[in-house]
Amino acid sequence: MRSSRSRPYDVLLVGSGINSLVCAALLARDGRKVCVLEREAVLGGCIRTDELTLPGFFHDTLSAAHSTFMVGPAYAALGKALHEAGLQYCNAEAPTAVLTPDGRSLILGRSREANIQRFEAAHTGDGAAYAAALDEVATQAPLIFSLLGKELWRLGTAKTLASEAFKQGAFALSGFLGQSLTPARGWLESNFQSDLSGALLAPWVLHCGIGPDAPLSALMAKVLTFTLEAVGTPLVKGGNANTVRAFEHLIRKAGGELHTSTDVTRVIVERGKAVGVRLIDGREFRAKEVVCNVTPTQLYQRLLDPKLLPADVATQARQWRYGRGIMQIHLALSEAPQWPDSALSEVGYVHLTSGVNAISRAVNEADRGLLPAEPTICVAQPTALDPSRAPPGRHILWIQLIECPREPVGDAAGVLETPPGKRWTPALREAYADRVIEQLSRQIPNLKSSLLSRAVLSPADLEALNINLVGGDAFGGDCSLDQSFLWRPMRAARNHATHVGHLWHIGASTHPGPGLSGGSGFLLAKALGAV
Repeated sequence: MRSSRSRPYDVLLVGSGINSLVCAALLARDGRKVCVLEREAVLGGCIRTDELTLPGFFHDTLSAAHSTFMVGPAYAALGKALHEAGLQYCNAEAPTAVLTPDGRSLILGRSREANIQRFEAAHTGDGAAYAAALDEVATQAPLIFSLLGKELWRLGTAKTLASEAFKQGAFALSGFLGQSLTPARGWLESNFQSDLSGALLAPWVLHCGIGPDAPLSALMAKVLTFTLEAVGTPLVKGGNANTVRAFEHLIRKAGGELHTSTDVTRVIVERGKAVGVRLIDGREFRAKEVVCNVTPTQLYQRLLDPKLLPADVATQARQWRYGRGIMQIHLALSEAPQWPDSALSEVGYVHLTSGVNAISRAVNEADRGLLPAEPTICVAQPTALDPSRAPPGRHILWIQLIECPREPVGDAAGVLETPPGKRWTPALREAYADRVIEQLSRQIPNLKSSLLSRAVLSPADLEALNINLVGGDAFGGDCSLDQSFLWRPMRAARNHATHVGHLWHIGASTHPGPGLSGGSGFLLAKALGAV
């Protein structure tokens, strides 16, 4: 392994999540000498596949579907090469659905006409409201996707806003921007009559790290619905780890290096510029540019010498808020789940909830440190699309609970005892998973009888897997409006630059935020001239 001052790399990347992989691949293919340093034993950050339950059952431990990746600029630039390197997708004609406790369901497919008919069948007028919402996204796409996919502190973004103001009129543009702040609850209650319509659309805002009462949540629900209808919920054939393998192939083929079990403890700064990093074992790597794919806590309170922090940066780093935790439950089954509606067996992601009020209540309970009494249960069915994920005739379920307290202090249902110290213990983890399985089994009658094994990861377990998942927050920090867009990761920073020369900050904690889009990695590679 190189560690020489005389043979520096062009770019060092700390962390190997999707944004690092995108950035490294683009830079390496542009001829830069890149090196990726990962503190864990496996590459990929939140992209990994493990035999968590039984041999031969391949579970996506954390992230799963690639919807936002497929519609982003990183895929446009690298998709062909990744597929040539072995990446394969399998997809469902029905990306998502909702199932309520009373057994009613509503499915969202990839056909606009069929979706309008489904919403209209739920209630007269809901089909028109659905069509209007997606037409609005299509009309405003140049503006929406510019704000979500460009550096905001750039002249180009200002030009986009000016162009849209000229095209639409300043008053009309102001009206759209104001309307975009609408919470999902307000939009759903004002435009849809059936509770099923809201129950289908509202859970998706949870995947953005916000709740249905948050500003901008209506716009995010519309954008994600637009995306789901366009590209579905593509899962990686054989497991999400094959994404990492494809990226690794691209990077190594272009001369790049990737190293695991290399824990960076300090960014080396000389005369106000980052010149490399130091590992926990004392080794140093030198480079012209240093890129950190970490949280603000990691960057400003661990990797940088506190003496180098301006007062505003130090203060804002301390004030960075983390959001709710996530729990993952992975099941190995002897047979396919028997849903009350057989059409649900082919759906990519099924949300189990009684509607917007239940989601709002669960979010509020988790925010207050309580275990939600009725959590929103997200169920993905990988083996319905990719039988290779399990032995013949067997199945797996990927279950995600996005409304978990990072530090549990009580149980909203008043049943489970939480230990002192606001800790997720193995006993609490399994007890809460029992509640979820019980709620699921009311809808899937053969769930318990077909259950071969399960693996549960609490918010504390997720942080143990990845230091950036603070308290199990997979979104890199609270995604409220004051920690988004121009103010992500902090008010003292612009785009992906830091106050230290040649030191860059990417990842879920930076714009455009969390998810598998690879957006911040792409934006930095572009800023460094590789795109």
